[in-house]
Amino acid sequence: MPPPAVGPGRRTAVLTVMCLALAVVVGMLASLLVAVPGMARDLRATEAQLQWVMNAYGVTFAGLLLAGGALGDRYGRKGVLLSGLAVFGLASGAVLLVDDVALVIVLRGVAGVGAALVMPMTLSIITAVHPPESRGRAVGIWSGVSFGSALLAVLLAGGLLEAYSWRSVFAVNAGLAAVALLAAAVLAPPSRAACAAPLDAVGALLSVTGIGAVVFGIVEGPERGWAHGAVLGGFAVGAAALGAFVRWELRTPYPLLDLRVFRLPGVSAGSLIITAETLAMFGFFFLGLQYLQEILGYSPMRAGLALVAMAVGAMVFSPVAPALAKRYGMAVVIGLGMALIAAGLLVLAAVVGGSGNGIRGFLVATAVLGAGVAFAATPATEAIVAALPAGKQGVASALNDLTRELGGVLGIAVLGSVFNSAYRSEVGRAAEGLPDGASGTASDSLAGALRVADEVGGARGAEFAGAAREAFNSGMSSALVGGLAVVLLGGGVAVALLRRVR
Repeated sequence: MPPPAVGPGRRTAVLTVMCLALAVVVGMLASLLVAVPGMARDLRATEAQLQWVMNAYGVTFAGLLLAGGALGDRYGRKGVLLSGLAVFGLASGAVLLVDDVALVIVLRGVAGVGAALVMPMTLSIITAVHPPESRGRAVGIWSGVSFGSALLAVLLAGGLLEAYSWRSVFAVNAGLAAVALLAAAVLAPPSRAACAAPLDAVGALLSVTGIGAVVFGIVEGPERGWAHGAVLGGFAVGAAALGAFVRWELRTPYPLLDLRVFRLPGVSAGSLIITAETLAMFGFFFLGLQYLQEILGYSPMRAGLALVAMAVGAMVFSPVAPALAKRYGMAVVIGLGMALIAAGLLVLAAVVGGSGNGIRGFLVATAVLGAGVAFAATPATEAIVAALPAGKQGVASALNDLTRELGGVLGIAVLGSVFNSAYRSEVGRAAEGLPDGASGTASDSLAGALRVADEVGGARGAEFAGAAREAFNSGMSSALVGGLAVVLLGGGVAVALLRRVR
């Protein structure tokens, strides 16, 4: 059922509301990155629990994103959008009432379910109400909001945390979701696909189970030990579920994701690039904002402002990337972008490891990262879109969203676990000789180590605090090198694939 014809004024209003809804669900993950140190202190959360606070949202968001789009096509986009905003807002608001980190993690997962219903609906409603002559501009604005809302969320969260606790981030997100819900209820027209396929509930269940189990193994490995039964069980369940997902999607007549599209080099290369670069970026965000606040002593707002150099790098070079790709080829420009990302990560590893130039080196490195993302991500999205025919552009959009969210989840899980393993090893050695239980508390997180240092006091406490910060720096440097390896490997394979594309 197509939406009723709407005038230019209402189309603009619908676009504004959809962009607000998009910014709320996309910005939620980024805004909490600034709040992580405060949550660690207040909830006494371990590094693994902090990773789950972030990843519970990302796992359900990424795992149900394709199912959310299918639900809207079948049952009505406006109804699914409003339901998603309600679930997201209620789950975010409920965090204000709990003090148990386990309940916070559960509520984050529920909010991710709401986000998976919201994000695909925003683009579907925009494209449904805009005629061809204005659709390109509207989609461009949507894409800009999708990219820029993460930085805006970091800055907004930083401002809130200057005056309030980390709970204020959840309160504001719940409030914005309520505003978007009310505005969408009034302005968004009803619409659904004319011939919607049946919902692939089995595929959705298998994808969430597989992603969640693999992330569980990655996150819990440093905490419990890589040979622990629960960790090995997580990997086994994840592998089995993802294997079953692949088999099911290839056999069912109405797949959640037609995996055959990955036979196209442009689709596989573009998806690989987006996954690799977002993995590196979100791993860096998760650790970098802790580094700025806990190691350099920056306020939340100042920590957010320290990432503006990355946004400047991205904004300066994003408009240039498509023209360069057209002139020199996608493989050349994407290869340049991934090389710049690798260079930025290498400089950051040196800065954090103590051989760089402090905050100036940090700002230069993040500007290079922003330029690299501009050169890599924009042509990668174009590679996916160009590889698929007009009738499969919905698949192209879903793949772009899915790989981006999946990269974010894996970045926090994989690089967070590399960090956690290195940090726990070094801080455990430094804690030898401290009172019973101190080593375990210190190994949980840097915030826990600094609490132990305060309790010990004196010269020994100051010495241990310094050792804990060095352990954090060493762990972060190791994680950045891990991200660099992912970027180089993913970029090399993708460029080789793109050379086969005419």
